[in-house]
Amino acid sequence: METKPGKFIVFEGLDGAGQSTQVSLLAKRLQKEGHKILLTKEPTNNLVGGLIRGALTHEWKPTNRIIQLLYAADRGHHLQREILPALEKGFTVICDRYFYSTIAFGSIDMEISWLKTINEPYPEPDLAFYIKVRPQTSMARMQGSRFELELFEKERELGLVAKTYDQLVAENPVLQSIDGERGIEEIHEEIYQSCLKLWK
Repeated sequence: METKPGKFIVFEGLDGAGQSTQVSLLAKRLQKEGHKILLTKEPTNNLVGGLIRGALTHEWKPTNRIIQLLYAADRGHHLQREILPALEKGFTVICDRYFYSTIAFGSIDMEISWLKTINEPYPEPDLAFYIKVRPQTSMARMQGSRFELELFEKERELGLVAKTYDQLVAENPVLQSIDGERGIEEIHEEIYQSCLKLWK
């Protein structure tokens, strides 16, 4: 990623892995230490992100390939309008999901090479965390907290997604695998210690 005054940190994982909790904990801790923080997520709440959310909750039924193109378009808008300007101003941007999600979830029924190609224009973060939990853990947590599971949230498919995430970790030095089956504070401390290296 081109050097900018701010730092770009991304969180990834199966749904129910706990990345949203870890995003919040890290943001609060860094903010206390004087960092300017921008919290954001994908898909966004902007126009294209709304189309994606509608597809995930079955309000309309585009093909999976169209959904992934929408993710890529939403990401481009997100970077241009929000992430890159914040980095230029010296903010630490913490994002819940990024292009790793597109590749991992899209790999259920599409070519990983194509998914990588449509996201090739987008910069890598400075650091990314894949909070790794078993598909069974993901399903149990979602079934305990949601009335209706979204598209892709089935155990067999989550197994495929997890396999692709493992592959992405092996290929990308900035993407670190974190054992998400442990206690929340233990996970947070490991993440925090890794983040400290960004400012050394």
